[in-house]
Amino acid sequence: MAKIYYEQDAPIDALKGKKVAVIGYGSQGHAHSQNLRDSGIEVAVAELKGTDNYKLAKEHGFQPGPIAPAIQGAALIIVTLPDEVQAKVYQTEIAPNLKPGQTLGFCHGFNIHFGYIKPAANINVVMIAPKGPGHLVRSEFEKGGGVPCLVAVQQDASGTALQIALAWGNGIGGARAGILQTTFKEETETDLFGEQAVLCGGLSSLIKAGFETLIEAGYQPEIAYFECVHEVKLIVDLIYQGGISYMRYSISNTAEYGDMTRGPRIINEQTRAEMKKILHEITSGEFAKEWVAEYQSGLKKFNELYQKDYNSQLEQVGRKLRKMMKWIQAKEV
Repeated sequence: MAKIYYEQDAPIDALKGKKVAVIGYGSQGHAHSQNLRDSGIEVAVAELKGTDNYKLAKEHGFQPGPIAPAIQGAALIIVTLPDEVQAKVYQTEIAPNLKPGQTLGFCHGFNIHFGYIKPAANINVVMIAPKGPGHLVRSEFEKGGGVPCLVAVQQDASGTALQIALAWGNGIGGARAGILQTTFKEETETDLFGEQAVLCGGLSSLIKAGFETLIEAGYQPEIAYFECVHEVKLIVDLIYQGGISYMRYSISNTAEYGDMTRGPRIINEQTRAEMKKILHEITSGEFAKEWVAEYQSGLKKFNELYQKDYNSQLEQVGRKLRKMMKWIQAKEV
């Protein structure tokens, strides 16, 4: 069982009177910056001038600027940039300005675990990974609560790396809910697997396959959309609240019987074997190499796959039907 830290275990004193630099003011960056500031910590934000995130940081009362002055004298430097750009920014702008004893913080372990970023031995390397998007980290903090976080220490050069990481987690509200101890390896590999096999890759492929099966059988696309896409949220919300047992308790007996007898025919031994292959690609570093190469080559495959799904019948039908449902506050890109 994971060790869990709460507020009494994670005193914010380790960062009191010290400066924290946040590199990037995106999804996680804006939440960490504001929550830490509201917790009484001095925060410097680094963001590219002229970007939407730069303007947002200004609106939130920060004075965003270049990386070098932001990290100068900072006890903790939180890197919230996208995975694919972190290594280059680290090599060109962060590493040359680091001083012994500073702490590098990450919200995801990708670049550290797979070796794309290799800090010097005299630098602390830690992680606080909230188990929720940045807007939720911010809104829960404002309500007096917090989002559970993961904490990990990769390098403890000062002997106080864990205390600094826990203070960071406390400062963003995570210790109010609980901070679970893990490693960079475990966080990175389970996060990638969850995204690819279940939450994003698995779910979106299941949705598309169900929709296409009904269309090919002659059913109306609008009806297929409601059954295979729209109602996913109803089921996920039940699982979110009380697990699979609560979902089954809440649906009809007919649906529950179909779930328990037909579900294993969809997610079968062949599916599990493919999941194991995906996990091996992650743990071996094969996926990381593939993704980095894809990014460095201009995202050709990425963009082709994105456009194919964006223009699909499922997405076109969805855009039409979502206009009928004002309560869902449809988001179109």
